[in-house]
Amino acid sequence: MGHEHDHGCKHCHEHEHGHEHKHGQGENGFAVPLVRLVLVVILTAAAWIAPLETLPWYVRLIAFLVPYLIAGYDVLLEAGENILHGEIFDECFLMSLATIGAFVIGEYPEAVAVMLFYQIGEFFQDLAVDRTRDSIAELMNIRPDHADVKRGDKLIRVLPNEVKEGEIIVVRPGERFPLDGTIVEGATSVDASALTGESIPRDVAVGDGVYSGSVNMTGVVEVRVTGTYEQSTAAKILDMVENSAEKKSRSEAFITRFAKIYTPAVVGGAALLFLVPSIITGDWSGWLRRALIFLVVSCPCALVISVPLSFFGGIGGASHKGILIKGSNYVEALAKLETVVFDKTGTLTEGSFRVTDVHPDVITEGELLDIAAAAESYSNHPIAESIIEAHGGHIDRERIGEVTELPGRGLRAVIDGKVVYVGNAKLMDECRASHHDCGETGTIIHVAYEGEYLGHIVISDKIKANSASAVAELKNAGVKKTVMLTGDVEKVGKAVAAEAGVDECYCELLPGDKVSKLEELLEAKESGTLAFVGDGINDAPALTRSDVGIAMGALGSDAAIEAADVVLMNDDPAKIPEAVKRSKKTIGIVKQNIAFALIAKAAVLILGALGIANMWLAVFADVGVALICVVNAMRALK
Repeated sequence: MGHEHDHGCKHCHEHEHGHEHKHGQGENGFAVPLVRLVLVVILTAAAWIAPLETLPWYVRLIAFLVPYLIAGYDVLLEAGENILHGEIFDECFLMSLATIGAFVIGEYPEAVAVMLFYQIGEFFQDLAVDRTRDSIAELMNIRPDHADVKRGDKLIRVLPNEVKEGEIIVVRPGERFPLDGTIVEGATSVDASALTGESIPRDVAVGDGVYSGSVNMTGVVEVRVTGTYEQSTAAKILDMVENSAEKKSRSEAFITRFAKIYTPAVVGGAALLFLVPSIITGDWSGWLRRALIFLVVSCPCALVISVPLSFFGGIGGASHKGILIKGSNYVEALAKLETVVFDKTGTLTEGSFRVTDVHPDVITEGELLDIAAAAESYSNHPIAESIIEAHGGHIDRERIGEVTELPGRGLRAVIDGKVVYVGNAKLMDECRASHHDCGETGTIIHVAYEGEYLGHIVISDKIKANSASAVAELKNAGVKKTVMLTGDVEKVGKAVAAEAGVDECYCELLPGDKVSKLEELLEAKESGTLAFVGDGINDAPALTRSDVGIAMGALGSDAAIEAADVVLMNDDPAKIPEAVKRSKKTIGIVKQNIAFALIAKAAVLILGALGIANMWLAVFADVGVALICVVNAMRALK
């Protein structure tokens, strides 16, 4: 199985850096250690059965020393190398010291059996860990192998990172899109389940965007690449998942500190257990045996392996559902979630505004839309886009003069030489236009010349189908308070909050006001953590300020992936309670493993010190407990 010389416990090192897994170990990779274990078993059995008592003592020593070295040469080498590097108190040192001590007191069969049992346990731990990592790799199997790029009149197959922005690539049915881009020829259905966790394919045609890592289902398409591979959605997702181990939770940090203090303390305890009673009783051999058992039990590998592996599995399982958690510290924060603050537009609502009614006052509907669309034509705000879409006609830009954005109110524009105000009721009060609305629920956009009211347009945004059930599920998962922050008018905001079942609602907030209100909520909370859920584009300050920033519908959104701690790859609010439940399950598994390992080790340490436990039980308390914890940690994947 080959211990890697990394100056520390092999498993502990690997699991602190879960993304450094050497893929491809597979069945062939386990063949060599399996042959090695079988050989050790045969040689040990032969030495045990043979009548060695009639032969010189050194023959019996050699008969057991050979299988011992075959079983433990890598452990001995790593212990020696680590000592040279000043890292003494690790698992290899403890196993080497205990088994060499057994040889010193003449317990040859027991020494070999301890090392053999230890290596068998290591073999099954490696198998369990490898399968866990392979499962995560399979869940995140979105890394493209190649790209077929059109250069001149030829189609050339290259690596994705060799394709330049603006080049045309060809993607056939069954292939993954290697880079983000826009379809320029053809139509197809796209399976983005590896990115979003949703299995329903999406139909795309010329002009539609596609994302790397998704699968082309039905037709050959040509795609103009909109960014390099390093900028692609697949690369960002893989980077987030692979580097999630760098952001450790308090549990992981505690276990790391615990192991550094605990192991030398136990070695010191074993030395005292050997020396003090031996001096008093004179039974050096008996107390040495107890001290050796104490050393074997003391290995903290069960904790140092299983805790990071549990978080790694939890993050990998969530990623399969389109929930990307940037680190185990955020898993812990999600598990303690008690307050959730929502943005409205695009989070609880569809975010697809549409004009539902037009109420002209002194002009016609068409004229009102024409003036409003001309004023909004330079804006990319969703409300502006909905007015332009409702207008539907050509907008003559030569009619438009200076346009000034008025934050939190609307805009002022010069149209056909006249000053036009388009915005909310506050803006109408400022320009002294006597205004009114029709009483409908929706965002009301008033239009006026200076001092003359022209009418208003009603724009509505539909609440998402899963918003109310998601809020209810969050409360079932232990969230005590839900809040909605919006820049919309109070009537619209309160209507959405009531329909979604949100506890509190704060309306007519500017972007800076949202952060201020969020800070008030952070100061007011008595316990637990606070999450802000937004679309990740204009909510970056709030996402960053909260305990946990959750970005909704972030497929392809650079701002969301950068600002948020948790990224939901689609727009489904139901993913939020699912993320909380998965995090609680993961933390539960971590606590189970910590409690089981500590109780089992404490019990056998006491039994060993009292002379009741033998070396076999000691090895079970180390390797067996570690293996049970690893198998339990694998449940976090599901």
